Amino acid sequence: MLFQASQTTHRDSNFALSFLFLPGPQREAIERVYAFCRALDDVSDSSLSPEEKKRRLEFWREELSRCYDGRGTHPIIIPLQQTVKEFRLTRSNFEELLQGVEMDLTTSRYANFVHLSQYCYRVAGTVGLICIEIFGCPDDRDYAVALGIAFQLTNILRDVKDDAQQGRIYLPQEDLRRFGYTEAELLNATYNEPFVELMRFEAERAVDYFRRADDLLKPEHRRQLVASEIMAAIYSALLRRIKAVRYNVFEHRVRVSKPRKLALAVKTALMNRIGAGRTFPT
Repeated sequence: MLFQASQTTHRDSNFALSFLFLPGPQREAIERVYAFCRALDDVSDSSLSPEEKKRRLEFWREELSRCYDGRGTHPIIIPLQQTVKEFRLTRSNFEELLQGVEMDLTTSRYANFVHLSQYCYRVAGTVGLICIEIFGCPDDRDYAVALGIAFQLTNILRDVKDDAQQGRIYLPQEDLRRFGYTEAELLNATYNEPFVELMRFEAERAVDYFRRADDLLKPEHRRQLVASEIMAAIYSALLRRIKAVRYNVFEHRVRVSKPRKLALAVKTALMNRIGAGRTFPT
């Protein structure tokens, strides 16, 4: 997800940076939600058996239920239940997030983009929906979902190699066939022209979601959604880096440097203050 297993160190710096631009109460609320998401991610990222992972996710489902009943007992849940109450966070978003994490226990291939987009919605779109409730923009649902999917597609492109090493292929099977690139080639980290064309196609799909989110963003909400827009700027820069290495994520560990992230964060915050939009990967 935004909190996908192989994203741990990257997501830490990206999210922590965007948190800095939030008012205190919102920052604390986001950090509590983030702690819950990390707990789910840690289960997915562990070397435990699928049965044990399922058992632990069931524990978190039960804790979530207790959270909404005001009976939480886990150190992560106790403060979260206060945030849930204060910001009136929708329970179904957390439940769908759990379902998305569970998909990683049973699904390692996606037949088409419809199937993949369901996964992206559950593990990333739902996080966006939770965030906009905290930011005070609960009606911006389509914006939050589009941006979450854009983030997740970017994650998938960056982590093709890492995921393949774990036996996972998130790129839709019908797209592999369309560009004549085989599953065996991907698992063997084969970099060739069909792979470049496949990745270019998927990257353009991510760009479309970034553009869709920007079109859906209400100008009067730019300041409230500054943290989301900082993340959008960083992930757009990451997508540009992927393109810059001609999609050779097998040989290049693509990332955005910390100084560049900070510069993007400051620039985005200033642009949001004057009502200017962001730029997209080309």
